[in-house]
Amino acid sequence: MTVWTEAKKLSKIIDRFPKTRVLVVGDVMMDHYVWGSVSRISPEAPVPVVNVTRETVLLGAAANVVNNIRALGGEVGICGVIGHDEAGKQLQHLLHAQEIPTDGLIVEPGRSTTIKTRVIAHHQQVVRVDRETREGISRETHRRIFGHVAERAGNGLDAIVISDYCKGVVTKELVRDIVRLARKRGIIVSVDPKVTHFGIYSGVTVLTPNTKEASLGARVEIEDDASLLRAGKALLARLACDAVLITRGEQGMSLFEKSGRITHIPTVAREVFDVTGAGDTVISALTLAMAAGAKIADAAKIANYAAGIVVGVVGTATVSPAQLKQRIADQRRKRR
Repeated sequence: MTVWTEAKKLSKIIDRFPKTRVLVVGDVMMDHYVWGSVSRISPEAPVPVVNVTRETVLLGAAANVVNNIRALGGEVGICGVIGHDEAGKQLQHLLHAQEIPTDGLIVEPGRSTTIKTRVIAHHQQVVRVDRETREGISRETHRRIFGHVAERAGNGLDAIVISDYCKGVVTKELVRDIVRLARKRGIIVSVDPKVTHFGIYSGVTVLTPNTKEASLGARVEIEDDASLLRAGKALLARLACDAVLITRGEQGMSLFEKSGRITHIPTVAREVFDVTGAGDTVISALTLAMAAGAKIADAAKIANYAAGIVVGVVGTATVSPAQLKQRIADQRRKRR
């Protein structure tokens, strides 16, 4: 396939994004950024003193996946747990501003809404402060979450993204129930995993671990091409999924399919300023492309282009269809 033909094919897939219907299930949170500058060290302790110039609040974790899918043009809903607090209200307000329905957000008594505060000075993160609850959800909350998933699946759904940040929402029972339902209805299930939960993702369509997560999940230290191949094959066998896409930073991505096909995709990132939220962008673009009918290898290439854009931005970022198509066109011109 010529460079021109591939670029045209990927652009046509992106054009179909608005026809997709995706539900994101998982840990929702707020990303709070404190921006400033540093000109001195504190006399109280050997730490920088940050002079705050502004603050921003953004959708994080599963909510950022939703934001990414919405920015890429997909029809998307969210299902997760928040607290009865100001952060929960603010999160709902941000979702409403993006015209994203919040009927799938469940308020669980005694749980606080997760907030990650990052202090940024001179384009570098100085410190992160987490306010969160990590306990597992109650049986009643599980029932309500799965009830919402089943209702959405019954009304026509192309894909479900499980966004796991180990904050208590994504449990073995919930994944099991979602996979069973999805397989009956022919719905794609993609997972952005966490190492401590690798054993619960059995039967999903595709998993998107980074190199460290893949190493730990496969129990194979990825040091070279040979160990990468062993890890990818081990994950496929262990989880009985259709595919595993290992994101490898500056080395791009490697896709392992149950058919035995392996595809290595080189990075297209020009500069890397911040990898915050890059995994959210990858799972969003990958799932949307698959929901739009793309073969998984083409979906992975689109996800790679999307990731190459967001890592060039400080802070949590999203990608528009126009930006994505432009980056694909630019890369095509470079390779001619």
